[in-house]
Amino acid sequence: MKPEGETKKKLLKVAMELIWEQSYGSVGVEDICKRAGVTKGSFYFAFPSKSDLVCAAFEEHWQWKRPILDQVFSSQVGAVSQFEQYSDLIVKDQIDKYKTFGKMCGCPYCSVGSELSTQDENIRHKMQQMVERAIKYLSGAVRAAVDEGVIKEKDPAMLARQIYDFTIGVLLQAKIDNNPEVLKRLKPGVFRLLGIKLPEAATV
Repeated sequence: MKPEGETKKKLLKVAMELIWEQSYGSVGVEDICKRAGVTKGSFYFAFPSKSDLVCAAFEEHWQWKRPILDQVFSSQVGAVSQFEQYSDLIVKDQIDKYKTFGKMCGCPYCSVGSELSTQDENIRHKMQQMVERAIKYLSGAVRAAVDEGVIKEKDPAMLARQIYDFTIGVLLQAKIDNNPEVLKRLKPGVFRLLGIKLPEAATV
């Protein structure tokens, strides 16, 4: 990898870590450069601004996570299992971050989006794009549940949005309380929204 490519890779990784651990406003270019071990000159050679770096970092993170979501929401997996795996994945990601940073970090997309949506149109657009991608997966799972006769739903897209909204609400409350126990509400709540009983063998 060329030096400039290595610099970009470091900056993308560090930006994602710092934004997830703290917040956009509390992390400066100098903080990012220091942890990444690069100069400010190298930073601005790679990215025009912190806003551009963060948008690129979120895109990089999404591309890394996409194959995992493809597996969770595979058409080869029953709809009920898709929602179980979805809930388990969300909880696992949050617990992993809790163990790494010693605190609940919530959803990075929504944290940054809510912080800057009225200040930075570039970031608002990127966060909105991230949300729509996630909802697209959930919409597919809801439609699969309808096709399988598991649920009756006339508006799968709306139900998918409601499940997403609920998920973000749980993550936000877990972050406010700084308590991973809040995450135990996620899976039962998702199945309540679907209107089906949570499988007895399911674990949080």
